[in-house]
Amino acid sequence: MVHEKESESVPRFYGFARTISTILTHFIFSGFTVFIALLSRPGTSWFSWHPFLMTLAFGFFMTEAILLFSPHGSLLKRLPHKTKGRVHWILQCLCACCAGLGLAAISYNKHLNGKPHFTSWHGVLGLLAVCVVGVQSLAAVPLICHSLAKGWSLAKLKRYHAASGLITYMLGSGSLLLGLCSAWFTASVSGYTWYLSALCPALGALIIMNQVSSAYIAKKRLQS
Repeated sequence: MVHEKESESVPRFYGFARTISTILTHFIFSGFTVFIALLSRPGTSWFSWHPFLMTLAFGFFMTEAILLFSPHGSLLKRLPHKTKGRVHWILQCLCACCAGLGLAAISYNKHLNGKPHFTSWHGVLGLLAVCVVGVQSLAAVPLICHSLAKGWSLAKLKRYHAASGLITYMLGSGSLLLGLCSAWFTASVSGYTWYLSALCPALGALIIMNQVSSAYIAKKRLQS
């Protein structure tokens, strides 16, 4: 009886911990996006749009899009899975649009100042993340309109989409983290503020990785 009670308390504690971490993620990335907006002051220059739009894309929209399917902290937990899927796709499209505009803003700013493009790891990883999130959003259309998925297994498509989505999120988080190492950001903040800022994309990557991997493992157990 003691062992049974202990085994029941562990899953309850695990679920409670995941709920708290997911709720904190909502607040952390909302605050992080507002912080970058206040720091960059979008509209004051072409460059100012770049950090704001990229953070809005990968820090807010993409994080919220994935957390929609979290059983522990989804903002649309009571809605049907189909509805969540459509909202997820809309948020992903907003992510792709913001990322594309953010890339255009920094490219035009470099053009105006006569600076070379994509010469840093941040620039190369950011370009890759923008391209991948665009392809990811287009590739997800058959999961919304099932008639386009003729001849394909929806279960396999969802599995591929989840795996590629996780890779896309890692690329976006990596690009944000490298952006915090840029001359602009390190000149604006320092000390504990920088470390707290860097913790945001790192923490988001860990939580999203755990959510996607846990969901995949749970499905494999149900199928076995």
